[in-house]
Amino acid sequence: MMCDLETGVCGAADEDSIQSIDLNQINKKFTMYYVTDPICSHCWALEPVLNRFIRQYGHYFNIQVVMGGLLPHWNGFADQANGIQKPSDVAEHWKEVGVHSRMPIDGTLWHSNPILSSYPPSRVFKVIQSKHAGKENEFLRRAREAVFVFNQNIGEEKVLVRIVDQLGLNGKTVVEESGLDAAQDLLDQDLQLAASLGVRGFPTIILVNEDNKGVKIGGAKSLKTYVDALQQISKQKLKPNNLPSLSKLLEEEQLLFSKELEIMYDIEQASLENYINSELEERSFTLHQILDETYVTTNN
Repeated sequence: MMCDLETGVCGAADEDSIQSIDLNQINKKFTMYYVTDPICSHCWALEPVLNRFIRQYGHYFNIQVVMGGLLPHWNGFADQANGIQKPSDVAEHWKEVGVHSRMPIDGTLWHSNPILSSYPPSRVFKVIQSKHAGKENEFLRRAREAVFVFNQNIGEEKVLVRIVDQLGLNGKTVVEESGLDAAQDLLDQDLQLAASLGVRGFPTIILVNEDNKGVKIGGAKSLKTYVDALQQISKQKLKPNNLPSLSKLLEEEQLLFSKELEIMYDIEQASLENYINSELEERSFTLHQILDETYVTTNN
């Protein structure tokens, strides 16, 4: 630690003594409520856009992920708009969403081993959120990969235990806790919050300012829609963060699908492999194919 007589500074003196600064972005004034469900296919379709939006503009808002309770049980459940009255009806709907979004969806489990309720994975999310903060969104991502892409029933305890174990947590303990009344109470709080926000479908994103006034967006929309909504509640012109390098993104995410990379880096599907090869070190990644889509995983 050096003290300079001319600058009057103890410490680094290699910058201007008087500078303009903007601390507004340090204090996040906005809140983004993301109301979702682990088995919401349109939420899975939204992943590429939502990930980019958060990475570029997340410095403006705090994120609150809210479980919406899409499927309590099949007794009396019906989604007339999508022609869903029984589990097997979901398979065709999921297939359509997968083809349209190019976020791969298998969905054949709805014929062979249907999910009976989305509450079990939702309660696991709430337990992790309450006791292992910072791991809950990773759980939600891995659960969605499991059910949509790899056709695993995330309503089953053994599947949930395995996913939680992969997070470095004790899956058996977490899943057991998710079966207690306290976990259902946490989920009920989310369901009440979703109702108070006027949410009627998933995904729903609500952006509000410090006065709790803002914009509600239902359904999976374009990146521009969310940026415009954020700008609508902001008094200042938005300044997006730089995107992470592909190597850093893959290190954090572990697995990324073609559509996610296309949206993140504004590249064409036909240019994907060339882009990956130019950005990543040889032998640091593996390319895979599933459901006619490419995905990349890290070898680290």
